[in-house]
Amino acid sequence: MKTILLTNGLHMDMTNGDISKKDILIENGKIKKIAKKIKYEAAGLITIDLKENYVYPGFIDCHTHMGIIEEGIGKLGMDNNEDSNPVMPELRAIDGINPLDMAFKDAVSHGITCVMSGPGSHNAVGGQNIAMKTAGTIIDKMIVKNPLGLKISFGEEPINTYGTQGKCPVTRMGTAFLIRELFLRTQDYMHNKESGKLKERDIKLEAVIPLLKGDIYLRAHAHRADDIITAIRIAEEFNIKKLVIEHGTEAHLIIDYLREKNIPVAFGPMLTYRLKMEMINRDYFSIVKLIEGGLKVAIITDHPYNSIDQLRSSAILATSVGLNPLDSIKCITINPAEIIGCDDRIGKLKVGHDADIVVLDKHAMDSMAKVTLTIIDGQIVFNLGIYQ
Repeated sequence: MKTILLTNGLHMDMTNGDISKKDILIENGKIKKIAKKIKYEAAGLITIDLKENYVYPGFIDCHTHMGIIEEGIGKLGMDNNEDSNPVMPELRAIDGINPLDMAFKDAVSHGITCVMSGPGSHNAVGGQNIAMKTAGTIIDKMIVKNPLGLKISFGEEPINTYGTQGKCPVTRMGTAFLIRELFLRTQDYMHNKESGKLKERDIKLEAVIPLLKGDIYLRAHAHRADDIITAIRIAEEFNIKKLVIEHGTEAHLIIDYLREKNIPVAFGPMLTYRLKMEMINRDYFSIVKLIEGGLKVAIITDHPYNSIDQLRSSAILATSVGLNPLDSIKCITINPAEIIGCDDRIGKLKVGHDADIVVLDKHAMDSMAKVTLTIIDGQIVFNLGIYQ
């Protein structure tokens, strides 16, 4: 693995937004050293003078369907919803992701180095999602965390998928029932397993055990305020501590409750029309209200519903409606890293962290800025061609 020295880069202090010039030494795929000036000599060392361009942690999108909804091939690439059963916790996103999907190329050329990808929202319980790097050809070698969480969905999607067929769920009550029933069965299954009474393994229930043990996240698709509260209610009933609200269109209506419960929000997509009734209260100013209200928030594209290359554009939009530029950057770096529980590896420029780095020719919240260099795990995966 190559050793790389990045010199003369402008770094932003993520606590106060101050800019200073620093060097970064990358070794064995990790950040080895960060200092004002690094003198280092080694055989095969690659030195890149960044010419006072801006250096950031690789951008992170903590809610996408990248590779599981493939681009450019129509329905043949729609692997995100298994519409044969409303309760499918045993589905694994890793089995449906194609790392050769063109979206991965778009991601690295726009500085996005890690994404969460997973099942869609048709099922009350959709399956297990994954955090992965955006460069590679073998998905098993791109994993940051798998499984990352269990996807559940509230609101219109499960009802429209199954209720129109006269199947459960026909109502929001039916959706909540299906989720509770699964979790109750899993509790009984765990008891039998631990007591040695288990006669036959159940792949559905095995998939839920890591959630109830607190090892993975409950990731709840919820737009409306009442659906968000239902997700919190069910999580508390089963003592689930790791809950993330995904989309959160009406989260701004219940800020105090979310702050009281310490629930993070993966907010978005922002750059889309109100494509269904539960998005009628979508407001670009919501993200400002959520962050000023003390919530941990990440901006998401929900790729392909917003294309993955629009992640930074969404953060720029948040800045344009009043979000502090530093907070906007945090919404696509450290905040999503924390929300997916991977902040020990990614989301910061820090010694010991993965060398996931993006360089731009201007401040990241400048709409005219271009990504000039993307590095993932210490490997240059995109170079605009301005560095020798």
